[in-house]
Amino acid sequence: MIHATPRSAWEIDETQFDPAAPLDAQLRFALQYAVLAPSNHNTQPWHFMIDGSTVHVCVDRLRALPVVDPFDRGLIISCGAALFNLRVALSHFGFAYAITLFPSDADPDVVALVRVSRHGQGDASVASLFDAITRRVTTRAPFADEPVPVPVQQKLIDACDAEGALAACLHERADRQAIAYLVAEADHTQFADPRFRRELAVWVHPRRRDDGMPAYGTTVSGLLDFAVPLVSAVVRVFDAGAGTPATHRHLVDGSPLIVGIATLRNDREAWIAAGQALERMLLVAVSEGLTASYLNQPIEVTTLRVQISGLLHLDATPQLLLRVGRGPQAAHSPRRPLADVVS
Repeated sequence: MIHATPRSAWEIDETQFDPAAPLDAQLRFALQYAVLAPSNHNTQPWHFMIDGSTVHVCVDRLRALPVVDPFDRGLIISCGAALFNLRVALSHFGFAYAITLFPSDADPDVVALVRVSRHGQGDASVASLFDAITRRVTTRAPFADEPVPVPVQQKLIDACDAEGALAACLHERADRQAIAYLVAEADHTQFADPRFRRELAVWVHPRRRDDGMPAYGTTVSGLLDFAVPLVSAVVRVFDAGAGTPATHRHLVDGSPLIVGIATLRNDREAWIAAGQALERMLLVAVSEGLTASYLNQPIEVTTLRVQISGLLHLDATPQLLLRVGRGPQAAHSPRRPLADVVS
């Protein structure tokens, strides 16, 4: 007997959406797009509950990263990105919605209630980003040596502004070099911590199938060996070729634009805003033929975070740092089965 190859979570057949189906079935269909959001180490730390016309967007703290993300900041940012994808999908399929953030102090794991209605209008400004959801990919390879046009940079900034976050674009070589040195310093600090290495090793393990970064393990596996001394500046940003981690020089040359996302406050509501701004910006980037990967290391190291704020020239708390450019085709990261994250 010949078995068909399972369809990837990224290969959603939009024509299978049934406008006559019960609302809960339609919401479940829309959640296929929500789970394609990015997350730190691809932990996918979310869970969704459908209750009639309401979707509860919840954090899954069992998938937290206590070493690199001790306050669950990144975890909540990831759920904010998933919430934005859900908004895009609902608007595309013609639904109106109302969102309440953190509706209950008694249950802080519920980060948002999304009340959905077939009556009313969706948000046309986000519906236009629908096709970009399944095309978004994290590309750790070096980007083409070509500048990102200033009008496109402004679109990325405007995307973040629309979600209540601030963004700064750094394209001058001196600025990119300064960021690269901080990334290298943060990398060295993190890999020197045995707890960090153990936590990372769990998520790059080659036996992971539905989450984590198993393909990434070929680049960092040697750095996870406690018998191997660390080099002075190793950057786990992208594969510089033949499985070699990039140096700060590779980072500068292969990253024509660096984008920082910040918020005026630094609380759970701000983290949700940062996550929604992140995904909106990434989908706008996809629409412009660009891709991205993350440089969050110096934000994860408290002593370096204030320096990032200065380099971005933003009077705000930096939450995310990315490199953006025109990159080669890359594979999508795996996704957990929908049945595991929706109830």
